[in-house]
Amino acid sequence: MAGSETNFQSLVICTSPRSGSTLLCKLLAATGRAGNPNSHFHEPSLDKWLKSYELSAEEFSSDLERLQAIFHAARERGTNGTGVFGLRIQRRSFDFFSRQLGVLHPGLPTDRDRFEAVFGKTLFIHLTRKDKIAQAVSFEIASQSGLWHRAADGSELERLSEPQEPVYDAERIASHFRQMNAYEEEWLRWFSAERIDPLRMTYDELSLDPEAALIRVFDALGIENEAARGIAPPVAKLSDETNREWIDRFALELRRGDV
Repeated sequence: MAGSETNFQSLVICTSPRSGSTLLCKLLAATGRAGNPNSHFHEPSLDKWLKSYELSAEEFSSDLERLQAIFHAARERGTNGTGVFGLRIQRRSFDFFSRQLGVLHPGLPTDRDRFEAVFGKTLFIHLTRKDKIAQAVSFEIASQSGLWHRAADGSELERLSEPQEPVYDAERIASHFRQMNAYEEEWLRWFSAERIDPLRMTYDELSLDPEAALIRVFDALGIENEAARGIAPPVAKLSDETNREWIDRFALELRRGDV
């Protein structure tokens, strides 16, 4: 789509863990045209939000002023001078985030209205992973191994704990499997209630052809998509033989009713 001005002031990636959102966020940021999408409100805690933006509660005369400062800082970080604010939000932290929007704009009737009052006209992207077993297995292996993302050059990009060898645990995978399905259903109910028709994208589409996925987002935003071309994926897949073995094993146990 031609044009130098976007139709939107913000984009929000609505997702759940291990759906490819880190890849999409980094691709969008690399274009220099579509904000700096990230989990700017990841933890459901005002104290953690303050710390993330190097703010102190004592600086503000009221809770409302404090919250306004947090959202201002998040917009600055998530826009990064591009004119488009980018946000990734996980379903598990969405309800808390939504309540804070309600504090900022209590007179507005819907989440969508409050989103757009804070961030401007918003493109909602629903990024999902159809294979919920693979998603649950990926989450469990990352949780155990501590390694959540690897850079394209093979180096570790995000590690949250000391390395350890993952051990198959059907009950834990089953819990993740149920939770990932629940997240999906909750997003779909929210989109329906808010009368939002998001740009729908899957993990498979994104991982198989990242450039095509990026162009779809640019076209939806109304930005000239030339900036979306030729960007090398900045993260590598972590899936390996262990993932494949666990996926097959859990799928069989699920069919047999063992979990």
